[in-house]
Amino acid sequence: MGKTEDLEIIEGLWRRDEAALAALRARYGARLRRLAFGVLRSEEDAEECESDACLKAWETIPPRRPSQLFAYLAALCRSSALHRLEKQAAAKRSAELVALTAELEACIPDGAAERACEALALGSLLSDFLRTLNAESRRIFLRRYFYAEEVREIARGLGFSEGKVKSSLHRSRKKLRAYLEKEGVFP
Repeated sequence: MGKTEDLEIIEGLWRRDEAALAALRARYGARLRRLAFGVLRSEEDAEECESDACLKAWETIPPRRPSQLFAYLAALCRSSALHRLEKQAAAKRSAELVALTAELEACIPDGAAERACEALALGSLLSDFLRTLNAESRRIFLRRYFYAEEVREIARGLGFSEGKVKSSLHRSRKKLRAYLEKEGVFP
């Protein structure tokens, strides 16, 4: 019923039916709050990001008609959470997000190289790279670096040991660096 329910919600939003907005929140609200909490570590801020994402969906459907409703909502919610995080003072920034950035620093180009590779091109390369990973590694990578879940949350959610998750992330980061080097992003 998942895909059918998503299509019904999208059609309802398209018709400007407020019941569709309520259905969207009922179906995805908890997941959106969890995503935002992973970035912000604040229940109150996570709830506001969920609301922001739902409002943005209401405002953008139509004209957009997303093919993957949750992916669309997750991108809206994550964007809201990161924007909120940027507004906070540097001293109050999430230590977890800083740690995630540090983990990926060895794979992602520095400022000079990044300016040479436009953000869209880098995003495209990352998408292409993710397609090279097997489904399990891709799921772990996305849960860690897109949804900002902690290693223990990923392990629990997938039924793996924390060691397995850490090893998978380490291997994926090494593969990412090699992939970006091959693509000429690194000198």
